[in-house]
Amino acid sequence: MKDHEVKSLLQTTLEDFQLSRKERGEIRDLLDNISGDEQKRALYRSMAFDVAREAIGKVDAGQRFQTFDWLEDTVKALHPAENLPAGGKAESASAFFSPDDNCAGKIIDLFSQARASVDICVFTITDNRIAEAMEKAHRRRVQIRVISDDEKSMDAGSDIDRFERFGIPVRVDRSEHHMHHKFAVFDKNKLLTGSYNWTRSASLHNDENFLITGDSGLIKIFTRMFDKLWRDFS
Repeated sequence: MKDHEVKSLLQTTLEDFQLSRKERGEIRDLLDNISGDEQKRALYRSMAFDVAREAIGKVDAGQRFQTFDWLEDTVKALHPAENLPAGGKAESASAFFSPDDNCAGKIIDLFSQARASVDICVFTITDNRIAEAMEKAHRRRVQIRVISDDEKSMDAGSDIDRFERFGIPVRVDRSEHHMHHKFAVFDKNKLLTGSYNWTRSASLHNDENFLITGDSGLIKIFTRMFDKLWRDFS
């Protein structure tokens, strides 16, 4: 099945905000066809997030929660039991929405809890509150790496130069296209990902979202992608 057909399939499964047994079977067939190709699995998962994000902008508050239930079920279907941690139980996930939830505060909390490492891959970072939390973690000898978009790093208010002056390693894409990811991995055991850019506008005005999960399978995939981009942008 071609990639655009996979996205169309995912959109169809979301129409009633639930994943039926038949639809789970279709996802299993997709996984069988890619024969353990983790890049394809990550692409399909990214498509599921895109489909959910597009739907959230068109539905009411109640259906937003149904959309996230669908997303959770779809991600679990894409990462079946053999990829879960020992014990066969998936880690819980939490969803946050701006401007209603204190999204910036949650990100700051994650930095205050970080003990060993944080890998950040975010399109643009201009929220000084988050930048200060990053610097505090850096002073505690938490190993922080940042990947961002080269064009956005030049915007007024961007914190990228600030990080470099403070000694936090930073790499940007240096291409004609955008580095548009928004995710971070904390201590190799928590993943944050969603539409949320680390900006004041995202915190106070925009309709944005992110998930925080401890799913080890997803963390491995995002860590692998971060490491690939880190090498590519060296």
